Amino acid sequence: MDTGDRPARLAVGVLGAGRVGSVLGAALAQAGHRVVAASGVSDSSRRRAAERLGVELSLPEDVLRRSNLVLLTVPDDVLPDLVSGLAATGADLRGKLLVHASGAYGLAVLDPAAEAGALPLALHPVMTFTGRADDLTRLTGASFGVTAPVMLRPVAEALVIEMGAEPVWIADQDRALYHAAIAGAANHMVTLIAESQELLAKIGVEHPGRMLGPLLGAALDNVLRLGIAGLTGPVVRGDAGTVRKHVDALILAAPEAADAYVALARLTADRALAAGLLKPETAERLLDALGGNIWT
Repeated sequence: MDTGDRPARLAVGVLGAGRVGSVLGAALAQAGHRVVAASGVSDSSRRRAAERLGVELSLPEDVLRRSNLVLLTVPDDVLPDLVSGLAATGADLRGKLLVHASGAYGLAVLDPAAEAGALPLALHPVMTFTGRADDLTRLTGASFGVTAPVMLRPVAEALVIEMGAEPVWIADQDRALYHAAIAGAANHMVTLIAESQELLAKIGVEHPGRMLGPLLGAALDNVLRLGIAGLTGPVVRGDAGTVRKHVDALILAAPEAADAYVALARLTADRALAAGLLKPETAERLLDALGGNIWT
């Protein structure tokens, strides 16, 4: 390993050539590293390996043998067994960088391999990957949640920067909360917007996305710049009657969405109250409108 401020050119292997693994492998290749092998089980993995990484699929043991940086880009629930399995095979892991891209896991999941001499890194891209051609370009300017042993921090930082992204250090014990925060924001936002589009389409709005786009863009800009102070709408205005009408309408049109609306409106009221944007008596009226016998 190079002792300078960037890693030496590495032979990269990808265990799990899915959406994330193929993008990270391609990003490392763009940075001058060399993807030498990849594994996967699906036809889409085979296609991504060929198109994005320029390799054919190999057996996991071949990927490990030929690489000195191995991306472990498998689903979170598969990761612990994969690492334990690699260590149990007795394969030579000494000096190999083992990099997982899970948000929720830190370094402990790599302990079996680290005990066999592997160098553990947790590099989680704070980005959504859909399998489309623009996934790779989206890495530019994105952040990575990075957890690494002190001795490997320069290597972790260099790898992320080489991929065009920004390393953000996350303590090992904070990984689960870190992942809950970013997944809650990104994943639940998609669900909420998709639900809104369906409700608008149900009442005859021809292009719901066109209607929502400017509003959501402004709301996102407001919260990123101003935090909770950027909140607008009936909750922060204290319009309990309007909020109750929303709930009643949702119970009739989309009962499964009504529960989510109530929970989020309560959270919004709590945060607005804590920030001094709502008076206590106004918040109480709102919470009354969201509770009690609204489901009867």
